Amino acid sequence: MALERGGESHPKDDFEADVAGVLEALVSGDVVTYGEVAAEAGHPGAARGVGRLLATSGGRYPWWRVVTASGRLVPGHEAEQARRLTAEGTELSNGRVRVRRR
Repeated sequence: MALERGGESHPKDDFEADVAGVLEALVSGDVVTYGEVAAEAGHPGAARGVGRLLATSGGRYPWWRVVTASGRLVPGHEAEQARRLTAEGTELSNGRVRVRRR
């Protein structure tokens, strides 16, 4: 299956591979937004695609290190995400991470 972007056709696997490269480079204590992952992977504007990939990857990637642009945690998984982030030294305030632009 191919995705159409900017008049070009790219295999769906290229998107996953590009995003996986960014996610796999994250280390303990790193926190990024969906949009930052998309942009660093070479797919600016594909934040929702990053979220969809993480939601369907079966935990293959460090999903807990990715938050919304406002620092909000993953709905329905807030407690687990907060536990993992706190264990890695990330501070939370009111259920959010203070997002620092990369």
